[in-house]
Formats: sequence, C-alpha cells, structure tokens
Amino acid sequence: MNHNTNDTKRILSLINEAEAIVIGAGAGLSTSAGFTYSGERFEKYFGDFASKYGFSDMYSGGFYPFETPEELWAYWSRYIMINRYMDAPKPVYQKLLSLVQDKNYFVITTNVDHCFQKAGFDKKRLFYTQGDYGLFQCSEPCHQKTYDNETQIRAMYNAQKDMKIPADLIPYCPVCKKPMRMNLRSDDTFVQDEGWYEAAERYHAFLIEHRVDDDGKVLFLELGVGANTPGIIKYPFWQMTAQNPNAIYVCINFGEAIVPDEISSRSMGISADIGEVLEAL
Repeated sequence: MNHNTNDTKRILSLINEAEAIVIGAGAGLSTSAGFTYSGERFEKYFGDFASKYGFSDMYSGGFYPFETPEELWAYWSRYIMINRYMDAPKPVYQKLLSLVQDKNYFVITTNVDHCFQKAGFDKKRLFYTQGDYGLFQCSEPCHQKTYDNETQIRAMYNAQKDMKIPADLIPYCPVCKKPMRMNLRSDDTFVQDEGWYEAAERYHAFLIEHRVDDDGKVLFLELGVGANTPGIIKYPFWQMTAQNPNAIYVCINFGEAIVPDEISSRSMGISADIGEVLEAL
C-alpha cells in the first residue's frame, strides 16, 4: 500500500513508544537517497565504459573481465569514488537519523557505501555485514585485515586517463604482494576483520539486552531490503517479531513491502519511496 497520513502518524507513535529500535537497511534506502546505478547517473560517470563494452549499469560493469589491472582499477576507483566518497544526492539518511538519534537504536545493513556514518550515525551502533567500499583486502587473502583506501582511490580517480590508471597506483597486498581487492562479500575470500567481529558482537549484545525475541517493546524497522540476501535482515526480523508479542515490524520498500500473515496483526507494509515517507514523518 502507499503511505498516508495515518501510516505516518502510526510510525511516529511506534518510534516514540519503542524501548529499542532495530533498523535493517538494504540497497533500496541508498537508491532513495539518489545512489542509483543506472540511467543518467551511470551515463554521467561511465559513458566511456558503456560505449566501449556495452554494459548499461554500474553493477554489471563490476563483473566485466577487464584485460588489465590498469583498466580494472580505473573502473573501480571511479565506482568507489562516486558511491563511497561523494555524498548521496538526497538527505534521506540524515532524515532517518533525525527520527532515531535520541532513541535506543541499532543498525544492521547490507549496504557498503558508508552512508550511515557520513550522515552522523554512531559508529558503535552500526553493523556492516557485507563489507565497505572504503576498504581494501588481500585477494588471497593471506591475512584477515582490511585497509582504508581513500587516499589510493582518490589518487586513481584523479590520475586516470583513457580508462586506465598509472601502473604505479595498482594496489598490492603489503604482506604477500598479491593484488588487493575491495572488501565486499562475494565469495569465501571475504575478510571479516577485527572491526567486523566487534560490530557483530555489539549487534547481538543489543538484541540480547533488549530481549528482542522475548518481551521487549521493540520496533523492527526494515528499509529497502530486497530478496538477494533475506537471511541477513528480513527473515530474522520476521522471526524475532513472531517470537516477541510486544514487537512491531514495519517494512518500507517500494514494490517489495512484504508482510507475512503470521505477524500481520503487528506489522505494517508500506510500498513507497523511503525518502518520501521519512519526509512525511
């Protein structure tokens, strides 16, 4: 359903009344903030790659088997620069923060664009399960550590020419000298470093502290989570809501606001642009 005045009033009441708020965020939240991977934004930044290789969106380009690392990193440095180090076009994350900053909240997200921290969310209340565009890791990996990449990415972005970066900017592992890659969960080589495990522990401690699957008055607020990895956010939110008679589940997702029958009496599904709903709130 589309959102209306009654929906927004009820969500505001739920936020104000909740003892704890668990926010689960997926790609739809960043899409609402303007981080679109196709169309005008893609053409603006990747028109040359599109003309040469024929792919029509950034995501597809990320899987292209470029012939040289100079071209691979020209693509990826541009990709990371605009989706990690540039601000989102719309202040959707800031609007979300204004609603929960004085509440007891925790965020679990599959997004890797760092938008929560850039908007001012408390780092210790965030769990990025799938990695971060702003981190490199060894491609092997020979050790379980990640590395901030902003300086290197900016250098690649600024120095690239004819869809290639200078060879001396190609990143290599400081330990084994094999190529570096982004810290993104795509296979079993994904590095879960010390920071990842600390964030996971804080998230699970939050759930335990507020007895989210027992009797705590908890709001599960799911924003823009699709069907790619439902086992990380969507299914656990449904399960914890079902197990806790005082829990409420709210899903805001354009075209995918699914609510299971088993928890429908304590749930809301709003099929609308997340930014527009937050603006109404």
